[in-house]
Amino acid sequence: MNTAPQPPPPFSVSRRRSLRLALEFALAVLLLGGGLAIRFVPSARIRLSRLFGGSVHTVSSRLAELRSTRPELDDLARSAGGRIDILVLKRERQVEVHAPGWALPLQMPMTATSGKPGPKLREGDRQIPEGIYRSAGLNPNSSFHVSMRVSYPNEEDRRHAKEDGRTRLGGDIYLHGGSGSVGCIAVGDRNAETVFFLAAECGVKTIIIAPYDMRLGRDAVYEASIAAPSWYSQLLDEIEQAMPVPAS
Repeated sequence: MNTAPQPPPPFSVSRRRSLRLALEFALAVLLLGGGLAIRFVPSARIRLSRLFGGSVHTVSSRLAELRSTRPELDDLARSAGGRIDILVLKRERQVEVHAPGWALPLQMPMTATSGKPGPKLREGDRQIPEGIYRSAGLNPNSSFHVSMRVSYPNEEDRRHAKEDGRTRLGGDIYLHGGSGSVGCIAVGDRNAETVFFLAAECGVKTIIIAPYDMRLGRDAVYEASIAAPSWYSQLLDEIEQAMPVPAS
């Protein structure tokens, strides 16, 4: 006697609940991963912005936007009279922008800092570097509004690392907007716009990152408290000599 095929038994309530929980967990992981990528990986942010029709800036288009929203920046750049010097004072949590045409520098408070006194020695130590650097490029699509890359590690950093037997020096050090720092120099969005505009229009001569303001005199007690390699005292001498002094 022939019988009709029977349909497969339906999922039990417990199996349906397990499947739903698994799908919800996978979706949560996907959303979390995407959110972190957008927050910390500029390239991911840019690609997603393009996918959903958002704007992606070039340096030129960001400058055009700033000219529209902050027309005073053009006058500031004209008054600079040449390339700017940027001085970062870690202990004072202060950034100064010097220019040949200004009697006094622009002063900007750091909105965040990380690490402890002393130079950056390795990847992941959360240290803001110390030394004499250059601008290594501008990012108009930074996760922290706009940013300027610092040329860490420089030739001196690499030479000291080789002497010490250190590898994996780290990198990706920026002066940027916002109020978060993992070894970077955060100055808030508006001040980051000012630095970005001046760097693009005037050029950057040096970025000097100092442990403290040595123009007021050397602090021997503070320097002795910093755990650093033997070459550090010579680096401090070089930083002191290179620190820009206001015209008046």
